[in-house]
Amino acid sequence: MMGRGPRCIRPDGEVRIFSRRLENITHAYPDVAEYVKEAIDAKEFIVEGEIIAIDPDTGEFRPFQELMHRKRKHDIKEAMKEYPVNIFLFDVMYVDGQDLTNLPLIDRKRKLLEILKPSEYVHLATWRIINDAEELDKFFHEAISDGCEGVMCKSIKADSIYEMGARGGWLWIKYKRDYRSELTDTLDLVVVGAFWGGRGKRAGTYGALLIAAYDPKTDQFYTVSKVGSGFTDEDLVKLKQMLDPYRIPHRHPRVVSKMEPDVWFVPAVVLEIIGAEITLSPLHTCCMGAIRPDVGLAIRFPRFTGRYRTDKSPEQATTVDEILEIYKEQKKVKIEEGTNP
Repeated sequence: MMGRGPRCIRPDGEVRIFSRRLENITHAYPDVAEYVKEAIDAKEFIVEGEIIAIDPDTGEFRPFQELMHRKRKHDIKEAMKEYPVNIFLFDVMYVDGQDLTNLPLIDRKRKLLEILKPSEYVHLATWRIINDAEELDKFFHEAISDGCEGVMCKSIKADSIYEMGARGGWLWIKYKRDYRSELTDTLDLVVVGAFWGGRGKRAGTYGALLIAAYDPKTDQFYTVSKVGSGFTDEDLVKLKQMLDPYRIPHRHPRVVSKMEPDVWFVPAVVLEIIGAEITLSPLHTCCMGAIRPDVGLAIRFPRFTGRYRTDKSPEQATTVDEILEIYKEQKKVKIEEGTNP
């Protein structure tokens, strides 16, 4: 995962957090300092990871720009409540007197696994050993679908030592995409499933919805996103009332989905959705295989606009062909501007 790269250091019983430029940012993240202090089983350590803004109700990643609010807020307790975070650790350089920087990456990973006690707030960053380009591409698009910027590709050979602030002759490279927001039009999408809200204001309600586009050629609905943003307290109550009459114990036969929500619905309720862009995704079935084998299309950072499309039947929702056309137009714009598609 990529975003803000903190180094967490505990040399004297206290955890201090530094940015990748070695700026001490502990004052903005006292919660992270406590989380890491509890999660690492060592007296002294230097670990590396990413602080990620988290939606407390759905557990989904928020855009990394939201972390900037932490630095601007004078009331840190209020900022912690308004902009909660998790930390994902991926490397360790020092533990209880032992310098690990000259060890290969895979050995450092083993040491991190040894000292880390994952918690609700501190996690081991998702990683895989990959030696196939197609598998890497699939992993990349999974990361994009989850709200990450991309993936970091690192060597695990014997020379994969830790080098501060250097790529060490291709020991690691960033694999990321352009971040311009291209999706300017709203989409009318059908609710086909829901995930229970875990805590906070969404406890006992649907914390996120599985939404789909319609394909008139097959008369089926294909998932295109999991949306958990843009809902007010009133929306959470209203949506449950609207959706419960359509609740069924299994996936509807007209719904094509790889994801397994907590609750399934008959396709009936249409909502207006906006997002950052349309992106490739191996997790959703909309336009599956149209661009690449076993890869569909999804909305990046989807958000409910507040508009209930009660004037539309599910068959009048945005179609899979329209989603595909939007994606192709985005790609065309990026190629014309010389950016990475």
